[in-house]
Amino acid sequence: MTYSDPLSTTTPATEFPSPESDPALGLAFAIAAAAEDRKGADIAVLQVGDVSYLADYFVVITGFSATQVRAITRSIEAALDDHWNRRPLRVEGQSEGNWVLMDYGEVIAHIFMPEARDFYDLEAFWGHADQIIYPPAE
Repeated sequence: MTYSDPLSTTTPATEFPSPESDPALGLAFAIAAAAEDRKGADIAVLQVGDVSYLADYFVVITGFSATQVRAITRSIEAALDDHWNRRPLRVEGQSEGNWVLMDYGEVIAHIFMPEARDFYDLEAFWGHADQIIYPPAE
């Protein structure tokens, strides 16, 4: 997968690993797909492994109600358990439903209500990390 900035003619394309060659990216895309299945919006995959020891990827997702945030969380948990035989190492914030963090080791999912996502603005905070375009299902 290749990404280049459409606004810049001088920036060369950055070569990203494919989900087939990078299991962590495959896991991130599986998280994104499970979130999309529950109508998660504005899904962003950030490649933070080069700039942080926390994880290889962050998946940032918006849910529009606490109920939807929890449904997205359950969808991710079920999909990764069923298809990847993976359980999160920890889940934080599920009872509040404003910002749920799911830690899968090499991938951390952040499921936000819109206000919390705007407030914490992880994409700007991790702006030095590459963003990988997640190809949503058609």
